[in-house]
Amino acid sequence: MGSISSLFGYILNFIYEIVKNYGVAIILFSILIKIILLPLSIKQQKTMKKSAKIQVKAKEIKDKYKNDPMKMNQELMDLYKRENMSPFSGCLSAILQIVLLFAMFYLVRSPLTYMKKIDTTTIENYKTEMRQELGENSISLNYPEISILKYVNNYKSQDDPLYINTNFLGLDLSNIPQENWQNPTVYIIPALYVITTIVSMKITTNMNINKKDKKEIVELNKEKEKDKNKEPDPEDMAAQMNKSMSWFMPIMSVSISIIAPLGLALYWLVNNILMILERLILNKFLDSEEEKQNG
Repeated sequence: MGSISSLFGYILNFIYEIVKNYGVAIILFSILIKIILLPLSIKQQKTMKKSAKIQVKAKEIKDKYKNDPMKMNQELMDLYKRENMSPFSGCLSAILQIVLLFAMFYLVRSPLTYMKKIDTTTIENYKTEMRQELGENSISLNYPEISILKYVNNYKSQDDPLYINTNFLGLDLSNIPQENWQNPTVYIIPALYVITTIVSMKITTNMNINKKDKKEIVELNKEKEKDKNKEPDPEDMAAQMNKSMSWFMPIMSVSISIIAPLGLALYWLVNNILMILERLILNKFLDSEEEKQNG
């Protein structure tokens, strides 16, 4: 994970050296990552739309072979083969998000190491200087580099090699909500992140299927509720796993954003906004392409 954080650090620092603002650099970095991952996003959106339609076809198979479980499972496997997709295809995107999440967490937690590429000796010298001037408790046990960054920003000049301009629209992106809980401004970005997460999930749920398929899927879910005691099949298990993963990421992200520097929450917030715009645009484009093919 450290190697990915180091790579991200090179890119983020390159942008920072141009714009000279940590927040602006994070926004531009987020846009760049989103552009790089655009082909994967297009593929994921197509997969989600196809997966919603497959649910309807899968229901027909289950109804037809409900008294023959082996035949039913074989037909479901053949269905996914014909459609050239896996029941677990949505998990790949979730795994990638987890990798990006932790890579960015390490980066904003230790910006001097991963972004500014400051050597360990220099960091230790600054720790010693802080202890002598500000006392033993001046350095956070969980975020020592953030403590050093605050010290440099408050007591040193902008020419210091460890200086990073973390002021963004009046917010200090090096602040940590858990440690600065008395400052109400530290909750602004996490709160906006929560709101955009809810919007993003709602869009993902409602925009990838047409009205006809949506009605059929609602009926399918009602039947699943009636058959709770039946042995679950692989397709149902995969769908449940993908649904669980879609909830797991936001919950984990919100939890981490409370204990991490605000720079991380800003990255997630920008990523959410870009994701919403991306899904709205891609959904319109894919629907248009589908209409042309059917027409």
